[in-house]
Amino acid sequence: MAKQQYTELPAVGAWRLRGAYEGFEVVRFVTKGEGFVLEGTTVGVEEGVPWSIHYVMQVADNWHVRRASVTDHDCTQVEIQTDGSGSWTVNGEQRPDLDGCLDLDFEASVVTNTLPVHRLALSVGQQGESSAAYVRTDGLAVERLDQSYRRLTDARGKLRFDYESPRFGYHDTLHFGTDGLAMSYPGIGVRVRVKA
Repeated sequence: MAKQQYTELPAVGAWRLRGAYEGFEVVRFVTKGEGFVLEGTTVGVEEGVPWSIHYVMQVADNWHVRRASVTDHDCTQVEIQTDGSGSWTVNGEQRPDLDGCLDLDFEASVVTNTLPVHRLALSVGQQGESSAAYVRTDGLAVERLDQSYRRLTDARGKLRFDYESPRFGYHDTLHFGTDGLAMSYPGIGVRVRVKA
C-alpha cells in the first residue's frame, strides 16, 4: 500500500487556539537544504495568565526533527537537539528519558502535530506511534509524551486521524488538510485561512 503523499506546505499557517487556551499561533515554513525550518509564535491566556512562546525548529526532509530553540515570555530559552534516531539533548545535557522519541511537540501548539503526520505518512487504516519530546508552556520543561495516530477514511476533502494521548486522557478525531497541517483539533484549536 502506497504511503500518503502531501501537497506543498504554504508559506505561512495560522491557528486560533480555543478550548484549553485562548490564543493564536502563526508559523512560517521555509525549505532549507534537504529539509524545512518552522518558525512560529504562539500567544495565549490560560486561567487569566498570559503566556507566549517563540520557536525555530529544523526538520530533515524525512520529517525527523534535528534541533529547536524555544523562548518564552520570561526570556527562558531551551535548546533541543536530536540525532534523528531517538537520542536527545536539552540545553546540552543528554536526556535518556527521551530515548526513542522521533517527534517534538509543544504544549502550546497545533502545528507540531504535522511532524508525526508527515513522518508516518499513513494510508487509510494504518496506525503509527509518535513518542515525542514534549515542551510545556510553563517554564519550558521537556518531558516524554507517547501518542498514536490511526488514519481514518477521508471526509469532505479532509484527512482524518483517530488520535490518542493516554497520558492526558485525550482521544478524538483530528482533521488535516492535504498539506498535512491540522485543520481542526477538538478542544485545542482550528486553522485560520490566510492570504499567501
